[in-house]
Amino acid sequence: MPENIMSLAYFIIPILILLFISVKILREYERAVVFTLGRFTGVKGPGLVLIIPFIQQIVKLELRTIVMDIPPQDVISRDNVSVRVSAVVYFRVITPEKAVIQVENYLEAISQLSQTTLRSVLGQHELDEMLAERNKLNAHIQQILDEQTEAWGIKVSLVEIKHIDLNESMIRAIAKQAEAERERRAKIIHAEGEMQAAHKLLEAAQILSQQPQALQLRYLQTLSNIAEEKNSTIVFPIPIDMLSVFQNAISKRDA
Repeated sequence: MPENIMSLAYFIIPILILLFISVKILREYERAVVFTLGRFTGVKGPGLVLIIPFIQQIVKLELRTIVMDIPPQDVISRDNVSVRVSAVVYFRVITPEKAVIQVENYLEAISQLSQTTLRSVLGQHELDEMLAERNKLNAHIQQILDEQTEAWGIKVSLVEIKHIDLNESMIRAIAKQAEAERERRAKIIHAEGEMQAAHKLLEAAQILSQQPQALQLRYLQTLSNIAEEKNSTIVFPIPIDMLSVFQNAISKRDA
């Protein structure tokens, strides 16, 4: 009896081992690239996958979106400013067999390609463009990466620049530039206000010159305002026409 049990165990154990090797269970977001005797024979999954032991091999990949951080890169902008830029790339595998066959390690390949593309694209722009037009730069980098990785069966869906780090001297220079810009705008606004006031005064003078009665009423209003201030000295405005009369009289006397 024990001998029969031992014989049965010797028969069952290898079968269980073969089943364990042959049966693979893949999740919904996983795929298996199958190679038979070294040749690509298809993509299987998700669910229960059976392979022939020692004849077929599989390489599992995920179809979920992968988030990859690009480490900080030293970039020299077009206006010769040195900055450190970091970013993040979102991508996913579209064609599993290409991701396995066309490139040795697609994660490492995308990481290196993202770093070089980030330095190349940002180096073509000035610092002000990096700070003010991030969306445009993100789209440009994403387009380049997507075109390059299409042959690997990978879709780059999004690129985001996270940080643009400046040294202390450059931060102080930018602050001074912003302050000078604010002062320039304040002077322009003040000059525009003076110009508008001058136009209004000119219009008022033209209206008053056409109506002498209005000019007299303006004189009386000015006297009333002076009296309300309780000043010890009161200045009476003299019409310009009256001064011209005195000037003509003096000119005739001298003649």
